[in-house]
Amino acid sequence: MENLNGFIGSWMSHRKALMELLDVVDSEHLNYKPWEDAMSFSELVIHITSSMDMFAQTVKSGEFTPPKELKSFATLDDLKLIVQSETEETTTILQSLNSEQLSQLIEFYGMNLPGMTLLENAKDHEIHHKGQIFTYARMTGAQNLPFFISRS
Repeated sequence: MENLNGFIGSWMSHRKALMELLDVVDSEHLNYKPWEDAMSFSELVIHITSSMDMFAQTVKSGEFTPPKELKSFATLDDLKLIVQSETEETTTILQSLNSEQLSQLIEFYGMNLPGMTLLENAKDHEIHHKGQIFTYARMTGAQNLPFFISRS
């Protein structure tokens, strides 16, 4: 389970950086989209958090588990609370996983992957979208962006 603990620590260093980024973005930019069909800043943040939860739930259950219904929000503070809550929930799920769940093969989009590999793909997915969020933030004029991983 040392491998799982290392995974959780690595994932959290990225999730904390996302949370730190939310501290330097102005509320007026929550609906910012760099192009018409893009997800907005806030939609992308929610996509990140709900996707990791979906992947963790899928590994826990051993079969694809659709994402939960997205929570609504009105302000940046609401969005921060959702990210915090979903991070705590996902951390709890990840900490509950056992060796069997991490090694079981799970069918996901036509591939059969061990649970741990699926979690690694989930982290890569989060990192990819976090990079987009950093770009969105820069495009809206955000200053003093955090490092790409949290040092705390």
